Amino acid sequence: MAEAERTIGMPDTPDDRSEQPARPGAGAAEDAAARPRGKRRIAVLFVVAVFAYALDLISKLLVVAKLEHHPPIEIVGGWLELNAIRNPGAAFGFGQAFTIIFTVIAAAVIVVIIRLARKLYSAPWAIALGLLLGGALGNLTDRIFRSPGLFEGEVVDFIAPRGFAVFNLADSAIVCGGILIVLLSFRGLDPDGTVHKD
Repeated sequence: MAEAERTIGMPDTPDDRSEQPARPGAGAAEDAAARPRGKRRIAVLFVVAVFAYALDLISKLLVVAKLEHHPPIEIVGGWLELNAIRNPGAAFGFGQAFTIIFTVIAAAVIVVIIRLARKLYSAPWAIALGLLLGGALGNLTDRIFRSPGLFEGEVVDFIAPRGFAVFNLADSAIVCGGILIVLLSFRGLDPDGTVHKD
C-alpha cells in the first residue's frame, strides 16, 4: 500500500507508517529512485528554457533585420501591431531609468532558478521555472550585447496590442511562468513535488 501511494505521489498516513516494518537500506533505495525523477524534471526545465530563449532570440533577430526603422505592420484588424522599438526599461516598458538594476535582477533570477533546480521534482514547476529562465535569459542577452553598451543594452520589443504596452516573447514567457507559479502555489504544490494544504 505504501509503495503504491508513493508511486502516485500520495504521502503515507501515520497509521500506514506505523504498520510498516523498518526495511534496512529503504531510505537509500528511495533516494536512488528519486534521483532519476529529479533529473527528468531538471531536463524539462532546461528544454523549456532553451525553447523559450530560442524563440525570443530568433524573433528579435528577424524584427531587427526586417521591421526596425519601418512602419508598423497591422494585424488582427488593427487590434495588434508589429512595431519594433528599443526599450531601456523592464518588461512592458516600465522603469526606463533603471536599466542596470534590471540587468542585475535578471541575472539574480537566473542564478536562483538554477540553484532551485537541484531540488526540483515537479513537472509543472519545471515548466514554470523554464519559462522564467528562458525569458530572463532572452532579455538579459539584449542587456549585455545591444547598444548603448554592456549591461545597459536596450531590449527589442515588437508586439503591440492596441491600448497596451509593447513587449516581446521573453516578456510573455516571464508572465506565463509567473502566472503558473501563482496557480501552483494556490494549489499547494511545492517545487519538490509535495502538496500542502493550509
